Amino acid sequence: MGEPLGQLKVTVVRGKGLVIRDFKSSDPYVVVKLGNQTAKTKVIKSCLNPIWNEELSFTLAEPVGMLNLEVFDRDHFKADDKMGHAHISLQPIVSAARLRQILKVSSGETTLRKVAPDDDNCLARDSSISCIEGEVVQDMWLRLSDVKFIDSSFAGTR
Repeated sequence: MGEPLGQLKVTVVRGKGLVIRDFKSSDPYVVVKLGNQTAKTKVIKSCLNPIWNEELSFTLAEPVGMLNLEVFDRDHFKADDKMGHAHISLQPIVSAARLRQILKVSSGETTLRKVAPDDDNCLARDSSISCIEGEVVQDMWLRLSDVKFIDSSFAGTR
């Protein structure tokens, strides 16, 4: 890991329309990875629309990489099933944080930039990066890849 840039807080909000991996439902949890750092949410039992609302923290450093998310179904007697994955480039939020410093934005709410879905991310729709009371925040909906059910999506922020 290179030069530290600061703290990255990822709030895993919820999943929507996840696929059934067990007999009638799934027991999903999320693993978030940034470089060699890994954090995971709690398991939500028997739920295809889980609500986690969990904050995971990472140290952000140069070079800025990708944030990777994997959703799994917890199994007791065999390996956990993969339910899908998503990735997001952190370069736009780092650039917006640098812009915040240049503009000396520290109070109120200011939109710094918008990010559109493309090959560098799994965004389901446009995402705004804002400065809210001095903190750079990006709200996003991510579309999971490698999922059989077409409408699976995932919400995260910051």
